[in-house]
Amino acid sequence: MKHSTIELATRISRALITASNHSIPPRTWTPVLEQTLHGIGCRNSLNSALVSRVIDPFLIHHHSLALGFFDWASQQPGFTHTSLSYQSILKSLSISRQLTAIDRLMKQIKSLKIQLNGSVYRSVIASYIAGQKPLHAFSVYMDVIALHKSLVYDIGDDTHNSLLGCLSSAGNLGHAHQVFDEMLSRGVRLSTLGFGVFLWRYCGTVELDNTLKLVDDVKRQDRGVNGSIVALLVVHGLCSASRVHEAMYVLDVLRRMDCKPDFMAYRVVAEALRANGDVANVEQVLKMKRKLGVAPRSSDYRDFIFQLISERLICEAKDLGEVIVTGNFPIEDDVLNALIGSVSSEDPCSALMFFKFLIAKERFPTLLTFSNLGRNLCKHGRYDELIEVSNILSAKEYFVDIERYNVMVSFFCKAGKVREAYQLLQEMKKKGLGPDISSYNYVMEACCKEDMIRPAKRLWDEMFANGCEPNLMTYNILITKFLDVGQVKEAHTLLCHMLERGLRPDATTYDLLIKGFCQEDQLETAIEVFKKAFEQDLEIAKTILEKFILYLCKKGQFVAASDLVHDYTSTIGKSKSNMILLNEVRAELLLSLSSSSKPQMILEMIQVIDNHVVSKNSSQR
Repeated sequence: MKHSTIELATRISRALITASNHSIPPRTWTPVLEQTLHGIGCRNSLNSALVSRVIDPFLIHHHSLALGFFDWASQQPGFTHTSLSYQSILKSLSISRQLTAIDRLMKQIKSLKIQLNGSVYRSVIASYIAGQKPLHAFSVYMDVIALHKSLVYDIGDDTHNSLLGCLSSAGNLGHAHQVFDEMLSRGVRLSTLGFGVFLWRYCGTVELDNTLKLVDDVKRQDRGVNGSIVALLVVHGLCSASRVHEAMYVLDVLRRMDCKPDFMAYRVVAEALRANGDVANVEQVLKMKRKLGVAPRSSDYRDFIFQLISERLICEAKDLGEVIVTGNFPIEDDVLNALIGSVSSEDPCSALMFFKFLIAKERFPTLLTFSNLGRNLCKHGRYDELIEVSNILSAKEYFVDIERYNVMVSFFCKAGKVREAYQLLQEMKKKGLGPDISSYNYVMEACCKEDMIRPAKRLWDEMFANGCEPNLMTYNILITKFLDVGQVKEAHTLLCHMLERGLRPDATTYDLLIKGFCQEDQLETAIEVFKKAFEQDLEIAKTILEKFILYLCKKGQFVAASDLVHDYTSTIGKSKSNMILLNEVRAELLLSLSSSSKPQMILEMIQVIDNHVVSKNSSQR
């Protein structure tokens, strides 16, 4: 690559990253960045290699900038993307899993008949799998086969097995079988995860001979698949499909195929027979277990469960975990913690079973696991179970420090269980463990959310009585609530209280108050608050000035808004940022013009802004 191309790519990427620091949120593409590119004057040098170099490596982890630059290049006269630029943008989008954008680009690539590097297809397929879109991943995989079958090898063993597993888990067994056949015919290594999950979900839908043929095909090629795990998954799949006697029969067949069933496999079959009332066969299976069964290797199942969780095959991880736990087979604490945290995101009741099993072993969940469980119970509205978890942990003396207490307090508050949260505060006091300001903030916010203003005020007094100083968050919580219910005087008193105690308000505090005073037509107080922000910090004043002008315009206070433009835009920040601010205000006013009851006043305000911009430009010449 030419040295000049590298230099220009570096220049473009640096300019975009620097300019995008002012975007909201930062590092996102906005139309303003197009002006940045025009200012560099790079259009005459624009080609696919340059676009590729700008994106990879410079914008590879800034997907919004990468896609914005890619699309901007598409719109330039005479420019055409090639495989080089498509590969770089897909690499960036795959890393950040921007699946909608990937969909759009993959359609373009297909229609233009562009062939990509095999590693890019692998990244796209992996991104779709991680985003729980197995059919999209399969579609790309079939496109790869149609383009050139040698590209299949670039997909890699791990991605093949991930695709096989996720298609099977999602019930797309026909597509999964196609992937399996491709893997088998091309010598792609099958893993216990890929083949195991496929066989697990497939065996219940076909004749037993078909299942055994697949096992034989894989074993004959010595693929290194764990036979005991495969045996368990096959009998579990058959039992789940109510084919219990076939599951019983296949135990011996699998043993002779060097897939030795362990004690868990025999137990699955025995319990299924017991559920059917088949006592005689239960005894027979248990005899087979004692004579032929092998002890399960907990390390193998540990690794397999972690693989399932990492591939987001949560249902499969849960099912296997239940087999282990209900049979009281050995399982490590870290596996139980992983199951609790991951399974709770989809099935909180099953996660609670793993949680209780861990507690029964006289073990505690890690703080991360406890947090994940609490968050997911709240997410699914399982508030009674949340209280049950708290009671179980309290009975076992789990809460021995402020950190653990605060996690529980935060989830009670999130669930709207303010009374339970407050009771924990009292329990903390009795134990001499606080509460600290985080504890009070959680409960204060919950009180405000539930419109319990009086209890919130009492909590404020109690906090001071216990020698706990409020922080910025405490003030902002109460100020927000006071303004919501129209108690602007109380909100203003809190601002004064903050300043008296030497606590500096932030942009959120000032914005809340200014908006509240504008809504209540207390213009003088709003301006007084803005002046305090101006005196405290120019950056904060600059942040809220645009909003203040718009608040005034919405209330019809155009004269006051005009005064703000004249008095403050020239004294806050650099002239360039002033112009951006004024242009943003102007754009907001234009958007509100059609729905406004005072369009003439808005037009006059826009004229004030235009005159101010012209005046500023003239003074800079």
